[in-house]
Amino acid sequence: MIKKKRDQALAKAIELSGGVAALSKTLGLTSQAISQWRRCPTGRVLAVESATDKAVPREKLRPDIYPVPATTPASTTTFKPF
Repeated sequence: MIKKKRDQALAKAIELSGGVAALSKTLGLTSQAISQWRRCPTGRVLAVESATDKAVPREKLRPDIYPVPATTPASTTTFKPF
């Protein structure tokens, strides 16, 4: 049987929360449920982000759902008078 490795952002969230048991208690889930996660489920992303006080942001937990917002440098914006 091949075991898949846990996503780095999820592993960091678990570590910062104090472990699987602590995170499961915070989220109101069983430790077994969280232990089965290889990646943060879509319905739990915001709760996990909140449990880490945003130390692990949603963009890191699920970049496929929450892409990093593109920023426009101030120097490239142009002023257009009326």
